[in-house]
Amino acid sequence: MLAPNSSVSIRDLSLQFGAVQVLQNLNLDIGDGEFLVLLGSSGCGKSTLLNCIAGLLEPTDGQIHIKGRNVTWLEPSERGIGMVFQSYALYPQMTVRGNLSFGLKNARVPKADIDQRIARAAKILQIEPLLDRKPAQLSGGQRQRVAIGRALVRDVDVFLFDEPLSNLDAKLRADLRVEIKRLHHNLTNTMIYVTHDQVEAMTLADRIAIMKGGQIMQLGSPDEIYNRPQNKYVADFIGSPAMNFIEGHYEKGRFRANDLDIALDGYRLAAPQVADRPAILGIRPEHVATGAMINAAPIHGEVAVELVEPMGADTLVWATLAGKPFRIRMDGQARLAPGDRLPIGLDPAKASLFDAKTEERL
Repeated sequence: MLAPNSSVSIRDLSLQFGAVQVLQNLNLDIGDGEFLVLLGSSGCGKSTLLNCIAGLLEPTDGQIHIKGRNVTWLEPSERGIGMVFQSYALYPQMTVRGNLSFGLKNARVPKADIDQRIARAAKILQIEPLLDRKPAQLSGGQRQRVAIGRALVRDVDVFLFDEPLSNLDAKLRADLRVEIKRLHHNLTNTMIYVTHDQVEAMTLADRIAIMKGGQIMQLGSPDEIYNRPQNKYVADFIGSPAMNFIEGHYEKGRFRANDLDIALDGYRLAAPQVADRPAILGIRPEHVATGAMINAAPIHGEVAVELVEPMGADTLVWATLAGKPFRIRMDGQARLAPGDRLPIGLDPAKASLFDAKTEERL
């Protein structure tokens, strides 16, 4: 059964290459006008899933619906989608205007309509002065804008982005990320975006689907995934620097590990009753209180500074807690040196607790 008001619905989708299972019984509903990001490391199946939606790969099993139509066996041109690839894939001998109009001319769209669509896309993407240039005369960011414009002029229901910014340098990625977010605000189209970059995912998405091994580990808003990861994999994948993990034991509302013994007052358990068991406590480096903020934290302690990494706006401090490496993210103006004693504060309400065996959230 399809979810109401869904733009794209995927049901029991599987894809197998020989003996290799790439996608496994995957189910996903993407709302009308939603910006969904498929996030994961290389080989997790995110681009494969996008290619199945686009019609570039045929699934072994399952179905795909777009705007209520079963498109599982339709050609890409019949699906009402526009795709932006990692490579710009522009025709070098054509001008920007020629690249934008090429597909429309092949589809026998009237010239007046083509001109109108190009003018609209060029205005939205701020490439109006570039229409008579060829790709060789454009920067990487400008070429990617043209590639997005080629999808935009098609006037489709769903836009698919396959790591469109990965070929750009850091500053261009940041600039174009803002442009894509602005583009989504100005349009009503559904957007599905593939990336391995968690910053892109957190800043662009209405919802994020974190994938691993052809399955969705967690589907939720950036806030949900950051603050309440469903398992240790998601907790470790999201956040830079990565979450601190301490292996220990959960018993009657307390967590114990070596010399660490803390009451988890304020921590919201996933189930009303959780039996005593081996557990893993996760604490994000930015959630460790230092300086004046310690007074607001329920739990106080002290660690020895082992390494200091100045990073401009932030300073990353390495220490040891309960026998495990422990990172603390501080203000960029922090003045510390190895050997210093650093008072810290912890708030269990901001922590994450996982079953040591299943690695699922407790």
